[in-house]
Amino acid sequence: MQIPIKNIWIESEEKEPIIGGVKETNDISDVIVTFNDNSRYVATLFTYENIEFLRQKHKKTGECLHGQYFWASDMVLVERINRFEIEKLINHLIDTEQFDSIFNKYKPLA
Repeated sequence: MQIPIKNIWIESEEKEPIIGGVKETNDISDVIVTFNDNSRYVATLFTYENIEFLRQKHKKTGECLHGQYFWASDMVLVERINRFEIEKLINHLIDTEQFDSIFNKYKPLA
């Protein structure tokens, strides 16, 4: 994919971290990448710390068989959620030709 990036929308820039979360290290964020041809791709970034936070929460609430499993569509695990790290990730995925395998083409509802 060699089309220049037009915009990167990061949900976490518009909201606070999850309840009980620490900005950047315990968070979840949708990321939408728009290219100059107006094609859009989406992934949901989870921090490693957030997965453990959710597992402990699920143990208490009973969700996901009391924390015995976890899954999410379009999930990408990262150390931190901030613009610098996300742009670095996206550029790396494009450079290594993995972007199309990890981010899914965004199909908005009509």
